Amino acid sequence: MPNEAPIPLLMICPLQDAYVQQLSALYEVVYAPTAAQKEAALRDHGGRFRAVLTIGAIGLTAAEMDAMPKLELVCALGVGYEAVDLAAAKARGLTVTNGAGTNDGCVADHAFGLLLAAVRGLVQLDKGVREGLWRDQMDFYTPNVSGKKLGIIGLGMIGRQLAKRALGFDLEVGYFTRSRKDDVPFRFFESALELAHWCDYLIVATPGGAATKHMINAEVIAALGPQGTLVNIARGSVVDTQALAAALKTGALSSAGLDVYESEPKAPQDLVGLPNVVLTPHIAGRSPEAMQASVDKAIANAQAFFAGQPVLTPVI
Repeated sequence: MPNEAPIPLLMICPLQDAYVQQLSALYEVVYAPTAAQKEAALRDHGGRFRAVLTIGAIGLTAAEMDAMPKLELVCALGVGYEAVDLAAAKARGLTVTNGAGTNDGCVADHAFGLLLAAVRGLVQLDKGVREGLWRDQMDFYTPNVSGKKLGIIGLGMIGRQLAKRALGFDLEVGYFTRSRKDDVPFRFFESALELAHWCDYLIVATPGGAATKHMINAEVIAALGPQGTLVNIARGSVVDTQALAAALKTGALSSAGLDVYESEPKAPQDLVGLPNVVLTPHIAGRSPEAMQASVDKAIANAQAFFAGQPVLTPVI
């Protein structure tokens, strides 16, 4: 009904003003992207909120849900929802959605950018040229990316986009997931370790959370080997940072490209001084196109839910 009051929505993830304004045109938005602001919002308005907008890394705890007795819907921007307490949400009868399909192409693009930069040494070459370097001064060359073997950990929507791009680079693709995918032609491996032994380059695209914590450990990194490159665009918790740093320092691993790390938002101090790692600030899924699609999906899910219709991308 046109005269109905807008639905109160708590937004606890940082968003640029343009996206906050889009949501505010439809809902009564309380924007609380910091811990202090969230605490104040729950204290002052917790009894009113019917929906929450968050991201996977921030999530929503059982205690926060309990502070919102009228809460019905939790929307996570992007595909991740690892810090949303799903057991508590299910017990409360809440609906949880995510932004599946909104940024997978953007993340896959970024992953290949990290792979190319790490393998070809682009960051160091750029730095060298600015300091007077010319090719004839170099006593080594960086290898091809094409024509090698690419391992992908996780073959969801992002993993499939990675595989699609890999074919354009003439890469042989292998993958590891919890179960074999019957609809893809790529080689399946029973473990991350087996995949690492086989491939030249390994891209991590698996969900975060306790089940995948340090899946990429010292043994897996050693299996990837001194010519290998590791790229992580999943969650920082999946890779053992200390093991990775040790391998990069000793030459047990050639290079790495990371968009995520265990210490975020703080930079990974074990890695920042190393020349053979490329670091970006958890930005792989963010482009104007991807962010707009994520906000559009959250709005579509909320509108469907409050109209009594099925949501587009249900988690539970």
